[in-house]
Amino acid sequence: MTSPDWVAQLRELPSPFTELLGLRIDRLASDEVTASLTVDPERHLHPWGAVHGGVYCALIETLATLGAQLSAIPAGKLASGIENHTSFLRQVRDGELRGRATAINRGRQLHLWAVTISDDRDRPVAHGLVRLALLDGIPDQSPGSSREMRPTT
Repeated sequence: MTSPDWVAQLRELPSPFTELLGLRIDRLASDEVTASLTVDPERHLHPWGAVHGGVYCALIETLATLGAQLSAIPAGKLASGIENHTSFLRQVRDGELRGRATAINRGRQLHLWAVTISDDRDRPVAHGLVRLALLDGIPDQSPGSSREMRPTT
């Protein structure tokens, strides 16, 4: 079970990368993470006018990592992606993207998460599997922050 305090702390952590992408976390729970993003032509499209594959990879990695962190941080660990296999299913040029990550396996040392990105017509546009290692020890604070991320006893 995930403490509501960890959910609140993860939501409040500054994340320049997700802010740059324009990612909005909608639900953050130990078994599911959902988020949405409005496609921005200035940030998300490749020169041929569709969402760049790196945007999908970043969304998939971010959602899986957030879900795994909810198990890792209370145990004094840090979840770190070690494999991201993303398949691109359909081009998107505008509108909303929605991501949903679910845990396939949450072990003591490794997690496996599946993530599906859908367009605003609920069509799958990308799917990914992310394997994460739960590493011992976590930094005293998050990058760019004076806030500590430590389990409280």
